[in-house]
Amino acid sequence: MSVNELFTKYTRVWIPDPSEVWKAAEIIRDFKEGEPELLLRLEDDTTLAYPVGPKGKPLPFLRNPDILVGENDLTALSYLHEPAVLHNLRVRFLEPNHIYTYCGIVLVAINPYDQLHIYGEEVIRAYSGQNMGDMDPHIFAVAEEAYKQMGRDERNQSIIVSGESGAGKTVSAKYAMRFFATVGGSANDTNVEEKVLASSPIMEAIGNAKTTRNDNSSRFGKYIQIGFSRPFLIIGANMRTYLLEKSRVVFQAEDERNYHVFYQLCASSSLPEFRELGLTSAEDFTFTSLGENIFIEGVNDAEDFKKTREALTMLGIKESSQSSIFKVVASILHLGNIEICTERDGESCHVSRDDLHLQHFSRLLGVELQQMEHWLCHRKLVTSSETYLKKMSKKQAENARNALAKHIYARMFDWIVEHINKVLQSSSKQHSFIGVLDIYGFETFEVNSFEQFCINYANEKLQQQFNSVSLFNTGSAFLNHTDEDMTCAV
Repeated sequence: MSVNELFTKYTRVWIPDPSEVWKAAEIIRDFKEGEPELLLRLEDDTTLAYPVGPKGKPLPFLRNPDILVGENDLTALSYLHEPAVLHNLRVRFLEPNHIYTYCGIVLVAINPYDQLHIYGEEVIRAYSGQNMGDMDPHIFAVAEEAYKQMGRDERNQSIIVSGESGAGKTVSAKYAMRFFATVGGSANDTNVEEKVLASSPIMEAIGNAKTTRNDNSSRFGKYIQIGFSRPFLIIGANMRTYLLEKSRVVFQAEDERNYHVFYQLCASSSLPEFRELGLTSAEDFTFTSLGENIFIEGVNDAEDFKKTREALTMLGIKESSQSSIFKVVASILHLGNIEICTERDGESCHVSRDDLHLQHFSRLLGVELQQMEHWLCHRKLVTSSETYLKKMSKKQAENARNALAKHIYARMFDWIVEHINKVLQSSSKQHSFIGVLDIYGFETFEVNSFEQFCINYANEKLQQQFNSVSLFNTGSAFLNHTDEDMTCAV
């Protein structure tokens, strides 16, 4: 079909707009190839001479017929381009509870930033056993498709949950796991499905934080494999984590927070069992006040801490181990408050032995105060023949202190993940599994950190891998190089 036949009078188009992104318009005069402009009428009845051609803009995008607007699958649209996709998603989103739309095997989700009553057990039962296109688009339909294909094709499945920070990835991943926990149940009386769900509040406490884009942003990647027996009942699970943002422990940008667990513990510091930690308000600690806002609107850190402790107990982490975890968290806060003073020569520094935070740190971790005081300000250089003791400047000592804080937190994080995996592992033989990947959100700032570059790169590579497997059906492995299908992305 020629351009002359497409861009005729009454044809509706989309034109770019600096404020609305895309604006609807209608052609009011037949366009002939080579003409320098299109004559358009906007929705407010104003006319516009729209320049096109070599010296103007490309011809505008064509609009879909009204009968197709609001389709629950974007691939059903006559024209599939950016303005058509955005308009269709907007129309659906404005309808009650229509936050999901298919795009082939991909599910597009728009975060409503509100609690919707579309995730109850009765909804799970309604989607169980249904084909993906038989009911309205939903995260449960994606989960059911993965569960069904695992049984039908005898192949492991994976669901990728990707998107920018704040898009709702972590919540979507939790709903997918809730679906499997409900329809799969457990093969015995171990209640492993409850333990899988109980891991979520723990991982959010130690791995999520408030950013400028998201009040509960995952600052690490999480891949959970849910194992099934031959009759496709849950028998266990395994979690792998990637790229924990360790730098957040010692630095947060303006209006951002450190990991939730720090604020949860400070908010509960008045409880009798935590008085020995020597904590006060999060405002009093350097590592929790750099963002200059310790609160999240609508979030009660003390109440969330109760849920974190309940989840730790559910996973069988003993009171003594929980106490050790909280001592480590508190010690990091005290470490950040240790005052390092410059000597007169400017090349060395010292820490006062009377520093209260140094005393708390040494006591909580069981290290010698004198040794800690010494090694905060000195470093040892070992060569093939000699060992040197070198003094550090204040700046060098602060960098070393921050590196120690990041290392301690990362080791604690890894220990908790390892313990969760021990609780979730099964002695029974695993027949198949479904993996749920909750990847960290991609973001673009004026100045991007190296960690954000790694996050964005990982997202792009995952999308490339998904497209490769989906389009060419190569049966390629995903993440762990096993015989595994990627059911769909969210």
